[in-house]
Formats: sequence, structure tokens, C-alpha cells
Amino acid sequence: MKSETVHVDLAGRSYDIAIGPGLLAEAPARVSPFLKRPFAVIVTDENVASAQLPALQKALQAAGINCPAITLPAGEGTKSFTQLAGLCDQLLAAGVERKDIVIALGGGVIGDLTGFAAAILRRGVNFIQIPTSLLAQVDSSVGGKTGINSKHGKNLIGAFHQPVAVLADLDVLKTLPQRQRAAGYAEIAKYGLLGNAAFFKWLDQNVESIMAGDRAATAHAVKTSCEMKARIVAEDETETGVRALLNLGHTFGHALEAATGYSSTLLHGEAVAIGMVQAFGFSESLGHCPQGLNRKVAAHLRRAGLPTHMSEIKATLPPPEKLLQLMYQDKKAESGKLTFILAKDIGESFIAKGVDEAKVLAFLKEDAAKQGLAKP
Repeated sequence: MKSETVHVDLAGRSYDIAIGPGLLAEAPARVSPFLKRPFAVIVTDENVASAQLPALQKALQAAGINCPAITLPAGEGTKSFTQLAGLCDQLLAAGVERKDIVIALGGGVIGDLTGFAAAILRRGVNFIQIPTSLLAQVDSSVGGKTGINSKHGKNLIGAFHQPVAVLADLDVLKTLPQRQRAAGYAEIAKYGLLGNAAFFKWLDQNVESIMAGDRAATAHAVKTSCEMKARIVAEDETETGVRALLNLGHTFGHALEAATGYSSTLLHGEAVAIGMVQAFGFSESLGHCPQGLNRKVAAHLRRAGLPTHMSEIKATLPPPEKLLQLMYQDKKAESGKLTFILAKDIGESFIAKGVDEAKVLAFLKEDAAKQGLAKP
């Protein structure tokens, strides 16, 4: 299978996403055009360091590229001020200059944190994304959103800083735990649900193949997802309009992540899966879409092994009133009013601003009651 390329058209900040097998071995040829000297620092986490780092370093070193690595703890907790400060100090200690390249080798946490460090280090250095999780390959590595979490919410501190290249090596997914693959699938399904009914229909026919690691099906899913995100990002780089559609399920999902302390109890993709089912359920309750669509969405996501209801979260959740308050830290909120991505149908989502909090609270209470989590 040959690699394919998706172009992200952002004028002077444009770049290519390479998708295919064997890209770690091809890294020297793909990275070298961006190097001012044969030097790049790799940032990774403890899990990826054992699985993928040796192959990348071996390839780069064989090409005469000096590539020291910085290894950070795995997990969402790494997206913190403490780790950001430590990473910046380590990059400076490694001798990173303004015209050097930093390589983010890992999932969404490493990509977000490394990208933010690159954005602020020496007032901006270039970086390359080499995403090693399915979620990062189809979503977080593309579009230039970088950042860390706060006690007030997810990704509330960061910057838009586009990579100069993305290398999505499908072979690295072979070592991905099934739970992580499912979490990535949630973001793939999101693209079909928010704006591509034909893609969702294809996914409905191929979900099991993707979850089983079929290379052709996975490649098509990754490429289609990246193409959709690239088009939206090219139209709205800094999320002042249509890019918000990419947050389908995220207002609900981010609140659940915050409620569970950004821990391994609930992965981001799992929170998004539950959030998308809630977004369709809320859309139904407001009369925006036909009844039963949320059940159809939930049935599809369950085929990928994803949770679809709050009752499946192995943690004690706060009451609906607290979940509602957590939603006010959502980045889409404007003038103290909630913004949601809602749906008219599968493949047809829209931005709903100024949503009545009383209706949100009523929905959360009803949803919790249906799952035996609270009284109606």
C-alpha cells in the first residue's frame, strides 16, 4: 500500500498530511526538508518510547540526524503547566534554536503539549506531528490546536500553532490497545455524523473491519477524516465559525472528562462517544431531528466497543446541576451563554448559540434518570 497525501491549505502555513504504512522508516526523507541542520528533538511519552521511539531514532540517526528524545509521563495529566514548564526547560537545555524542528511522537496529549511548547519556545519554533494513536491521526494532530488543561476545564490554555508536516504511519496502530483504537473511532464516526452521511453509511458497513485493524479500511477512514478536517480548518483556522462543528459531542463530553478528573477512567474518545449520543438526544428533545436517531448513533458506536451512556462510566458522577456548570467552561460559550453542536439528521449538524440552560438541565436530569443515576 502506498502512502497518500492530504493537503491542509492555509496559505503560508499550509502543510501535508502523509497517510500510509512505513512512514517511520521514511522519516529522514520527510523530515529533512524542514531541517536547517541535522538536528531535531523528539518528544514522546513512556508508552510510545518503548513501542515506537527506537524505530524513529534508528531511521533518523542512520541518515546522520542527531535526535535526542525527551520522554514524559503518559496520560491526560501530562497536559499541565508543570509538564509544560519542564518540557520547555528540557528543550532549551537540549539546544533547540528558533530554526530547529521539534517532533511530537505520540497521541493527542503529546501532540497538544509539544505543539504548545513549540508555539511559545523562543516565541515560536516549528514542529512535526507523528501521531501514534488513531484519535491523534484523524483529529488532534491536524489543525494546529495546541494546549494544556486547567482545573477549570479541558484545553483552556493554548495557542493555534500549525505543524509543518504530519506523518500518520498506519503501522504504529498495530500496537494500539483495543480500547484506544475504539476511542479513536469515536472521532472518525464524528466526521460522518456532523457532515457526511455517505461516510457514516460506509462506516456502518465497515466498523468491524476498522476495529479489527484492516489496513485498507483504516486507511480510507483516516484519509476521509483528515480530508474533512482539512477543509473545515482551511475555511476557519481559528474557530470563529464553522470549525466549531468539529466539537460535536464535545460540550457534553468535556464536562464528563472534567467530572472524572481527566483520568484513565474515561478516555477522550469515550467521552465524545457518550457526548454525541447526548447531542442527538438533546436535539431530539428540542425537536431538531427525528426521534430515534440517538439510539441509532448509540447502536453504531457500541459496535466499536464504545460506551454510549453515562451509566457506563466507572466513577461517581456529580449531579446534573454540576455537569451543567462544568459546561460553562466550554470554549464555545459566548457572553455567558452555552453553545452546542446539535443535529438535524445524521450528516447534518449545526451550531446552536444561546441555548437555554433550563432546557439543558432538564435534559441532563431526564438522561440521568433513564440510566438510574438520579431522580427525574
